[in-house]
Amino acid sequence: MSDRHHRHDDEHHNHHGHHEHHEHHGEHGHPHQHSPAGLRHRLGHLLTPHSHESADKLDSALESSARGMRALWVSLAVLGATALAQAVVVVMSGSVALLGDTVHNAADALTAVPLGIAFVLGRRAATRRFTYGYGRAEDLAGIAIVLTIAASAAFAAWAAVERLLDPRPVTHIAAVAVAALAGFVGNEWVARFRIRVGREIGSAALVADGLHARTDGFTSLAVLLGAGGSALGWQLADPLVGLAITAAIALVLRDAAREVFRRVMDAVDPELVDRAERALREVPGVRAVGELRLRWIGHRLRAEVAVVVDGEATVRTAHGIAVEAEHALLHAVPRLTAALVHADPAPAPGEADPHLALAHHAKR
Repeated sequence: MSDRHHRHDDEHHNHHGHHEHHEHHGEHGHPHQHSPAGLRHRLGHLLTPHSHESADKLDSALESSARGMRALWVSLAVLGATALAQAVVVVMSGSVALLGDTVHNAADALTAVPLGIAFVLGRRAATRRFTYGYGRAEDLAGIAIVLTIAASAAFAAWAAVERLLDPRPVTHIAAVAVAALAGFVGNEWVARFRIRVGREIGSAALVADGLHARTDGFTSLAVLLGAGGSALGWQLADPLVGLAITAAIALVLRDAAREVFRRVMDAVDPELVDRAERALREVPGVRAVGELRLRWIGHRLRAEVAVVVDGEATVRTAHGIAVEAEHALLHAVPRLTAALVHADPAPAPGEADPHLALAHHAKR
């Protein structure tokens, strides 16, 4: 009984692959019993108990990647146009504050490249070498984004310090102000778009990219303040604002690094673990929930769990309970693509631990 498990692979099995259940579920993942969609869902289960095809899972994963790619291309176009317009004004005015903002905008636009590559790689099927697929490429892209933010902060600081040591007047102040305002509007729109899509598809890297864009928006407002100071004849206003921009970038760097670091370290929201445990306890035949693990692979989740079942149950019965346990997880946990469920027998008086033979491995 200790080795009874049930596994679903994206490429090799053809049942229980459905995900993105929030389309038919309430806030906690339960079907709406009286809605037309809920009725169709229940009838579908009655007629085809194993209707959660792996093709559905693949389609949803591809759709998530496609949404991420669309978000990248749209934001690349908006930020690229913003940076180009600002670059023209930088050449005209000589504003280092606007230069820092322009470089940050350009860097933010270019972060779409590694993230886009990651989304494309994530669509590739798992292989015998990369048995979990290529979703982890998103984590690498997130690291690249964090490094890009750090580089833009260093450049902005260098330009500001150089101007403090060698003050020069800023010209075309009105154009600088307009360019700064345009930078704020463009970046805030892109930030909201990236963060919303990133959270909807579960991409920490896209959320980090959105935070990057949000910083650009606030730094653009700082440039606007610098232009006002320059208009009043205060030459140091521009480089001091450049230093303030550097500090703002550093704060976003911290947030983005924390987001990416947690993903790389397989951190998940504890609420997801609680939700999974609640769903498993409601499965008929599950007496207790043992070790439960969740991990992100790109913007999709996988689960591994041990459940305790009746020690006298047949292999077929234990397998059926494992199937229902996985099914419950797929409904309860958003963006979960697969779960490995291991059925352990309930302990009997005088019976040795069925995992005793593995104990010496755990001590290593």
